[in-house]
Amino acid sequence: MNELKVFSGTAHPELSRAVTSYLGIPLGKCEVFDFSNGNTFARIMENVRSRDVFVIQPFCNPVNHNIMEFLIMLDAFKRSSAGRITAVVPYYAYGRTDKKDQPRVPITARLLADLLSVAGANRLLTVDLHAAQIQGFFNIPADELTALNLLGGYFKKKNLDNPVIVATDIGITKRARDLAAILNAPLAIMEKRRVGNADRTETLNVIGDVKGKTAITVDDEIDTGGSLMSTVNTLVGCGAREVYSCCTHPVFSGPCLERINKSPVKEVVVTNTIPLTDQPHEKVTVLSIASLLGEAIHRIHTGKSVGALFEQQS
Repeated sequence: MNELKVFSGTAHPELSRAVTSYLGIPLGKCEVFDFSNGNTFARIMENVRSRDVFVIQPFCNPVNHNIMEFLIMLDAFKRSSAGRITAVVPYYAYGRTDKKDQPRVPITARLLADLLSVAGANRLLTVDLHAAQIQGFFNIPADELTALNLLGGYFKKKNLDNPVIVATDIGITKRARDLAAILNAPLAIMEKRRVGNADRTETLNVIGDVKGKTAITVDDEIDTGGSLMSTVNTLVGCGAREVYSCCTHPVFSGPCLERINKSPVKEVVVTNTIPLTDQPHEKVTVLSIASLLGEAIHRIHTGKSVGALFEQQS
């Protein structure tokens, strides 16, 4: 694999090191820092001419800084004559802005796709997009991995009594149905409404039977935790015996971890697409997606099917 090179931005170097450890190769050397005036500088410290380059950077907080840093890195690789540049974005920010749901608003998820292509990305590798149609925003090949099998395998080992999978809203129903199939469990759906552009929702109803069951809520990301707390409290009020939660991306902004620690939820299971903050998170279990990303990178590099990886997981 001497033609394969994997590099990391500054957003999540621990994940990048775990990926290269899986691949059995060293992490590529590059220099990335900010000048005193706030401008970002990137320099590739080794030869990448005609190499197959993968650059790993989740678009986590500080989101705009990490995106701009990544674009600058892609431009550096393009101008260093890399053979192919794959943008590995474990967490794709702005996924909620995937359509015009109000007058005179942007479609930022599409804008970001254009920026990545112009900066030099020849391919995208990501994990659990907020909306499936974002994949179609790219004019380059875009592979979307899923952490559902990883999350499902964890709950299978727990062997929870009488589980029911709960979609936190109607938009996440397909993902919740897939997890329900993995665990051979019934499905329930939270019907809710988001209040304007505020980070809060109003839960309206539970579609399905949760009384006396162990509820497992599923979502692609948890942000401030307000929606999750509303869901958990509603499920407890509807007679759920215990409530567990899982998501792929632990955004965990604002008071989220404090809310989780004080809530009735038994455990929140997430992946490491985003580095966790230093706040206490006793109820949070983090699963690593390094082997999933590493295997996908290996398959792309060697010309093997990434789709076959999904079939192996299912």
